[in-house]
Amino acid sequence: MAAALKGRIRSDLNSAMKARDELRTATLRMALAAMQLEEVAGATARELTDDEVLTVLRRETKKRREAADAFAAAGRAESAAREQAEGALLETYLPSQLSDEELIERVRAGIAESAATSVRDMGRAMKAVQALVAGQADGGRVAAEVKRQLG
Repeated sequence: MAAALKGRIRSDLNSAMKARDELRTATLRMALAAMQLEEVAGATARELTDDEVLTVLRRETKKRREAADAFAAAGRAESAAREQAEGALLETYLPSQLSDEELIERVRAGIAESAATSVRDMGRAMKAVQALVAGQADGGRVAAEVKRQLG
């Protein structure tokens, strides 16, 4: 069974090609190529699930964000803008991010669940919180909030 999200991306790629939208076409091709690489990695080829497709999209989005930062730091504004646009496009396929209030509540619940009491228990707390957040917040944001609440 093919992942529904991957099928949606394929369909969007066809639409982008027909509309001659170069940025969208290139970005979606790159995302599908990353998914295909993930499918053939390992001992046997397999079809990705929607969760695995989301993991690939998160990784690719993070790469775009990091590349945009690097280009901006190097004074290459045009390249940075392109990377930001690609990242923004990929983010449209990801679940919406948690608000600050929602994140604070989930971190509080995760810390209570893990019985963490200090920053030394950060690993245990992060494990519990990541299970509650499940890709709806950037890892750096989660870690900062866990540290703030444990500190």
